[in-house]
Amino acid sequence: MKFLFRKWVNHLKNKLKYLTTVSLKRKIQTKWFVIANIVLAIIIIGILNIDSIIAFFGGDFDKQTKIYIIDETNETFDLLKEQINVNSLNYSEEEESAYDIVQSDQSKEQALSIIEEEKDAYVFIIEPDATDVFRVTLVSDGYIDAIEFQLLSMAVNNVKTMVAIQQSNISQEELNRLYDPIEIQRMYLDEGKKTEDENMDMIMTTVFPVVILPFFMLTLFLVQMIGAEVNDEKTTRGMEIIISNVPPKVHFFSKVIAGNLFVIFQGILLIMYAAIGVAARHFLGSGSITNILGGEIGNIVSNIMGTDALNKLIYIIPFALILMLLTFIAYSLLAGILASMTTNTEDFQQLQTPIMVISLVGYYLAMMAGVFDGALFIRILSYVPFISAILSPSLLVLGQISIIDILISIGLTIGTNFLLIKYGLKIYKVGILNYSSKDLWKKMFKAIRN
Repeated sequence: MKFLFRKWVNHLKNKLKYLTTVSLKRKIQTKWFVIANIVLAIIIIGILNIDSIIAFFGGDFDKQTKIYIIDETNETFDLLKEQINVNSLNYSEEEESAYDIVQSDQSKEQALSIIEEEKDAYVFIIEPDATDVFRVTLVSDGYIDAIEFQLLSMAVNNVKTMVAIQQSNISQEELNRLYDPIEIQRMYLDEGKKTEDENMDMIMTTVFPVVILPFFMLTLFLVQMIGAEVNDEKTTRGMEIIISNVPPKVHFFSKVIAGNLFVIFQGILLIMYAAIGVAARHFLGSGSITNILGGEIGNIVSNIMGTDALNKLIYIIPFALILMLLTFIAYSLLAGILASMTTNTEDFQQLQTPIMVISLVGYYLAMMAGVFDGALFIRILSYVPFISAILSPSLLVLGQISIIDILISIGLTIGTNFLLIKYGLKIYKVGILNYSSKDLWKKMFKAIRN
C-alpha cells in the first residue's frame, strides 16, 4: 500500500514538473521574450550611460555655457562672475564651473546678434537704475531650466546686496563679516536621529521609486501572464484534455510555480542589464552612477553612500526579498483563481482591475512614505498583504517601522497565501472547467462552503 501511495505521489510530482516545464518554456522560448529583453537591455544600459550616448552624438555635458556680461555700471562684472561660478560649483560639486563668463563691451542692441550666433549662450545686460541699485536683463535664445535660472537669479541678488552695502561706505572688515558664511551646527534631541537621515525623504521620493519600479511591473506582468495562459487553454478547449490527465491541484500549482520562476528569471536578467550598464559606464570613464542623477540629488545619494546609513541595507534587503517573493506567490495564486472563474481574456481583464489598483496604491504610498512620518495608518497599511512588499521596505529605510513590523508583514503574507491555497483550490476546481458566466459567484461560494 505504501509502495502504491509513493508511486502515485511520484507520478503527480512528475506531472507537476512536466506541466511547469512546459509552461515555463512557452514563456521563455518565444520571439517576443527575446525581442522584449533585447529592448529592455538597450533601454537600461542606455539610461545608465545616457551622458556618454549624448556626448557620442555631438552633445557635451562638460561643455561650459558661455555668458556675456554687458556691465554698464562698471562695478558688477567681477562680483557677478564670482557669484555665478560659486553657485555653479556648490550645486554640482564639480571641479570646474559650468559657465565661461566674459565681459562684453557691446551695446544693448548688439546683444541680440550674440545670441543669434551662439544659440546656447546667455547675455546679462546690467544698467544703472535711479530707484534701485541696478536693473538686469537676461537674454537667451529659448527657455532656461528652472533650477539654472534660480541659480543665476540668486547670483544677481547677491551681487545687488554686495553693491548696495559697498555704496553705504561700510568698512572692509565689516564687509568680510557680512560675506563670511555661517556653518549651522545641528542638534537633535532624539539621539536616534542623524544628519544623513534628513535626506532620506528626498531619496525615497526620487531614487526609491525607480528601484521598486521593476517589482511593480513584474507583479502586473505576472498577473496578466497567468490569466492569459489559463484563459487561452480554456478558449482552445485544451483545458479539458489537461484536467482529464492531471488533477486541478497539480495544474494550478504548475501555473503558479512557472509564473514565479519566470518573473524571478526576468528580475535576474534586469539586474544583469543594470550591472552591464554600470560596468560599461566604468569602462567609458563616465564617472560615478550618482552623476546621472545630477545636482543636489546626486550629491545627497553620494553622501549617504559614504555613511553608516548604507549598513541598513545589509538587513533590509534580505527581508525585502523574502517579502517580495511571498507577494509574487500571493499575486500568482490570486491571478490563477480569478482566471479560472472567467471564460475569456476580456472577463479576466475586468477582474484584474482591482489587483492593479491595489498594487498602484502601494507604489504611490511607498513614494510618499516620508510624508506620513509617525502616522498610525501608514504603519497599519505596511502590514497589508499585496502592498506590504513595496511599502514596508521603504518605511523600514525611513525608520518609521522596525524589524518586528516587517516580520509581521511577512507572517500576514504567509497566512494570506495559505488561505488562498486552501480556499482558492476549491474555487479553481469548480471554475477551471466552467465555460459559463451564469451564477459563477454562487458556484464559487458554494465551493468554499463545501
